[in-house]
Amino acid sequence: MLYVLPETTGDIIVLQANDTLTASDYTETFLPLFEHVKNTHPEVRLLVTFAPDFSGFEAGALWEDLKFGTKHASDFYRIAIVGDPKWTEWMTKVGDLLTQGEMRHYRMTQLLEALRWINDEDEDDEEEEMLYPFGG
Repeated sequence: MLYVLPETTGDIIVLQANDTLTASDYTETFLPLFEHVKNTHPEVRLLVTFAPDFSGFEAGALWEDLKFGTKHASDFYRIAIVGDPKWTEWMTKVGDLLTQGEMRHYRMTQLLEALRWINDEDEDDEEEEMLYPFGG
């Protein structure tokens, strides 16, 4: 099951995957939302959280994901994958090779950090630290 979280706004899509992802999760939830955001913004920011009860993808969902990925590889500014299983880290590394935007993996305890990164909030903090390393 795929849920759209309330942090979804503007060019940012925030999703949570629970149980098993199905083809209808893509066609009825994700694709219409993505198309709407893409029609109003040149690039999309995506954060997907894989909940602890996530059990996998149905074959139809994998097919939809493959079709989507090949068609929209250049439509993303940033993608954050949040999840604790090792495969989420591996999936992020593979996905980063296939998309033009930046892609990062975060553990569940780093969800707020992932949201900050999606929003470009971490860059200002790093720049400020570099300019004023002693709080000046």
